[in-house]
Amino acid sequence: MILLTGATGYVGGRLLSALEARGKGVRCMARRPSFLEARVGTTTEVVRGDVLDPESLRAALCDVHTAYYLVHSMATGPSYAEDDRRGAIAFAGAAREAGVRRIVYLGGLGDGERLSPHLESRQEVGSILRCSGVPTIEFRASIVIGSGSLSFEVIRALVEKLPVMVTPSWVHTRTQPIGIEDLISYLVEALDYPHDQSAVYEIGGPDRVSYGDLMREYARLRNLNRMMIPVPVLTPRLSSLWLALVSPIYARVGRELISGLRNETVVRDPGALDAFLVRPRGVRQSLTRALANEDSAFAATRWSDALSAHRSVPTWGGLKFGSRLVDSRVAWVPATPEQAFRPIARIGGESGWYYGNRLWRLRGALDWLAGGPGMRRGRRHPETLMTGDALDFWRVEAVEQGRLLRLAAEMRLPGRAWLQFEVTGQADGSLIRQTALFDPVGLSGLVYWYGLWVIHQLVFAGMLRSLVREVTSA
Repeated sequence: MILLTGATGYVGGRLLSALEARGKGVRCMARRPSFLEARVGTTTEVVRGDVLDPESLRAALCDVHTAYYLVHSMATGPSYAEDDRRGAIAFAGAAREAGVRRIVYLGGLGDGERLSPHLESRQEVGSILRCSGVPTIEFRASIVIGSGSLSFEVIRALVEKLPVMVTPSWVHTRTQPIGIEDLISYLVEALDYPHDQSAVYEIGGPDRVSYGDLMREYARLRNLNRMMIPVPVLTPRLSSLWLALVSPIYARVGRELISGLRNETVVRDPGALDAFLVRPRGVRQSLTRALANEDSAFAATRWSDALSAHRSVPTWGGLKFGSRLVDSRVAWVPATPEQAFRPIARIGGESGWYYGNRLWRLRGALDWLAGGPGMRRGRRHPETLMTGDALDFWRVEAVEQGRLLRLAAEMRLPGRAWLQFEVTGQADGSLIRQTALFDPVGLSGLVYWYGLWVIHQLVFAGMLRSLVREVTSA
């Protein structure tokens, strides 16, 4: 049996999917099992447990061969280092008593006498686990590149929102990033580690780059022009306040990360390349895959599920999904999904857009003047759509008869846009969910979205009302 702690976190969630895909028997330990139970496979067990509650660890560790320790308390507050210390001591003791054969731990790269509190805490936890008497494999990694990772999202927030960046000296500190997929490969391969003693492995991709290099590479991939002006007096403390203004959602944890940027986080011992089969990707490839994987997850998302996970939806500006901005609304109709989908399948071309057709034509004319396709293309067939069809200034990206239509915008925009319709059958009718989605590029993209927010609200709300009338009057 494999015990996975931290399964609700970024790395833990990815690792859980990889273990389940390989058919491994997994038990997840969570403080609130109900938050995790709906996200695990049918063969995965979820138990209540907390590393700060030693009594809860006995049942969780029963019959466990390998335990993944992915617990980190940095987001809990200023006492996180003490919490991490206490949790590691409790877990190490309980694992030894339960006869666990191996602990796998993910820590942080960095060496020197003046480690930041964050890195010092990560390495202290690794030392506690290795001294437990249970053979422990400690991986030490620097920045993890992957859609949703903290480091990636902080870089994204800075580059997307700041055309001109006043950069402190820590932007030139070297790091050795690793892609999330390569990190997960190391963690999975540790299951078959052939030795019974503890070991520390430093892992990273082949590129040693600065944080500034990472931001410039991200900007190139997003076709953004960014200027960086170095200012040596900008301290990590002032930088954390700057981050709070640009990206408040990441400010609290990001502040701790920035405080550690005086330390180079590069691989000094390449022994992991000899001990494991993983050959990590470079920075450009990892960033490219992160953006591509985000697109795949974005395209596969059912917005009815994604939105229901939020307790409240902002009334102005829409909902954020990664870097995307989302405006979604739903209406019930007394019809089958096939009946509800018919007017959706007829949208555009001669049928028009059900509301504000003059505004749609005006938008098409402006797009044509800007060099875009405008509204001239119409549609291939008045009743049916196929994937790849042109539809005015949209392109049909996905269509499932009676259930889904997703259109990708081909008009000139400071970003990428989609318009999606989902139909879900109910006991007494169907729900139509209409979702407008925008992936802004840089500050101009944000200005476009928020500047046209009121008009979009008028048009999209009117479109859904008209679709409902079409269905009910048929």
